Amino acid sequence: MELDIVKIKPFLRWAGGKRWFSKYVSNLTAEIDYNNYHEPFVGSGAVFITLRPSKTIYLSDLNMELIETYLAVKEDVEKIICHLKKFKNTEEEYYKIRKSKFKSDYKRAARFIYLNQTSFNGIYRVNLNNVYNVPYGYRTKDFYEPDNLRSVSRLLQTAIITNCDFGICLKKIKKNDLVFLDPPYTISHNNNGFIKYNQKLFSLEDQYRLSGFIDEIKKKNAFYISTNAAHHIIEEIFEKGDTKIKLHRASLIGGENAIRGKFEEVIFTNIPTNLKIEP
Repeated sequence: MELDIVKIKPFLRWAGGKRWFSKYVSNLTAEIDYNNYHEPFVGSGAVFITLRPSKTIYLSDLNMELIETYLAVKEDVEKIICHLKKFKNTEEEYYKIRKSKFKSDYKRAARFIYLNQTSFNGIYRVNLNNVYNVPYGYRTKDFYEPDNLRSVSRLLQTAIITNCDFGICLKKIKKNDLVFLDPPYTISHNNNGFIKYNQKLFSLEDQYRLSGFIDEIKKKNAFYISTNAAHHIIEEIFEKGDTKIKLHRASLIGGENAIRGKFEEVIFTNIPTNLKIEP
């Protein structure tokens, strides 16, 4: 099957995902000729799917289940589709699949996709015992699109996929590579303070580590694009004299009864640009 460059899209929902940013990132990178592509916080992969880098793609994340799913989609997407066909989008089936433990990598990947697409708000949350505990979402939308999964699998054939901390990725970055950084937001939007849950996932100290990571990227004469919450502490941490673009966007995570609003975000990059991002 030929890769459908028009319709390919993320196969996962992800809190903080960057599908909203995909329409801007192509314009932002249009004026540079970059080599390999790196995304150390891959999440739903919206940006690499939009850019479809022609050379080696380095994808990584600390979420082991997420990375295992990407690897399975790359290696044998048809096995995953075969398992997904057997799942049903019902409350009874959801809780049955949620409590199940599978030995097969491909069935675990199918489980991950199924739970992601049928859960409440598509969030990834585990309890203190590291057990996924998000409730059923009552969504009526199809929970997988086989042709899209196949297209993503084709795109992943040039990808090196790793379960690791972002700091480990530095040794792979070379001159003129492009690095997209979308860390978990430690600080709330609109100056509301710290996010208690995300402070455990990605602390303020991790934000300082990420700032140092960007310094090393620049020393390598590579390009970076970094997104974060627009908060004065974040802006201080990542101030490097590079381009800074602030924007407002609507919250894209939530069910029919979820509270939605406008959130302010900031983009940092060392790519020379006159790009203006409107609300």
